[in-house]
Amino acid sequence: MNRIKLILKEQGRSQTWLAGKLGMSKVTVTNYCSNRNQPKVETLYDIARLLGVDVPDLLESVEKK
Repeated sequence: MNRIKLILKEQGRSQTWLAGKLGMSKVTVTNYCSNRNQPKVETLYDIARLLGVDVPDLLESVEKK
């Protein structure tokens, strides 16, 4: 699971903005944000750089508490 959608919202940025910066379609980014698909590791690094966060900040633990 990833937290891309949450971080975009916190920063006041849109999925369209991220798609443009990544050179990807909005549909691809929407699928990442809804956790239908997960980005490649390289893409996670690109997203983290664009959002000014560390890669682990984009990820959500799947461990049960």
